[in-house]
Amino acid sequence: MEYILIFITAVFVNNVVLSQFLGICPFLGVSKKVETAMGMGAAVTFVLALSTMVTFLIQKYVLDAFGLGFMQTITFILVIAALVQMVEIILKKVSPALYQALGVFLPLITTNCCVLGVAILVIQKDYNLLESVVYAISTALGFALALIIFAGIREQIAMTNVPKGMQGTPIALVTAGLLAMAFMGFSGIGA
Repeated sequence: MEYILIFITAVFVNNVVLSQFLGICPFLGVSKKVETAMGMGAAVTFVLALSTMVTFLIQKYVLDAFGLGFMQTITFILVIAALVQMVEIILKKVSPALYQALGVFLPLITTNCCVLGVAILVIQKDYNLLESVVYAISTALGFALALIIFAGIREQIAMTNVPKGMQGTPIALVTAGLLAMAFMGFSGIGA
């Protein structure tokens, strides 16, 4: 039951983009087409799960064991960057088709603050390894859900007659705000 609560809370109630405001850059930048939003969502899910496992283990068995907790942020940044590079190299060799499908999304994940934020949040929430992985995957799915919904709305907006002063970023920000308010309706679920 606890894992279901973690899942529902991470996806809907405390959505990483719409509630915690992490991952805003890709949310606004990669949300013009549903297809690219789905690719980014899949890539973030994979990297987020992998990086959370690795950073959790490093925190518990290296940083905490040697009293180096103050090195957490820089260590996590280096680990995430190295993991993304490693995944990119392995995908290029093992599955060129998947590498081509992900394209520019893998390097973009290195700078996605959502990945670092989740790695730090699982430590702050004092989750065990399984809870951390469930939280990471759930958060990534919540990120993907918000990104895909937002991309779908932006595709529809592109086909409408938007007033000149609201075209582009202004209408995107208003839409993101309305989407965040819609997700606030889920806040009674996790309580």
